[in-house]
Amino acid sequence: MSRAFVNEDATHEPEPRYTLPPRESPRFEAAAARALIEGAHIGNTQSAEAATGYAWGDPALIPHIEALLREAGDLGDERMARLGRRYLRKAGR
Repeated sequence: MSRAFVNEDATHEPEPRYTLPPRESPRFEAAAARALIEGAHIGNTQSAEAATGYAWGDPALIPHIEALLREAGDLGDERMARLGRRYLRKAGR
């Protein structure tokens, strides 16, 4: 392989791990919503989508994203609020 195509300085960050309850748990959707926001926060939405099975903007998670928006307001976390609003726009809200 040509050295022109090898990036020896590239860092290989491990994929983030998301702690999720079993899919059949009533808490799964709320945990999935949080994982999607966390994934977006670190710039790796794809890993959260793969872990949860939900796509960014999936309307099924709207109530949970709205709850995260309220939490963000209570905590003064503008980044979480901005990501939540972006999710809701993608979901058609």
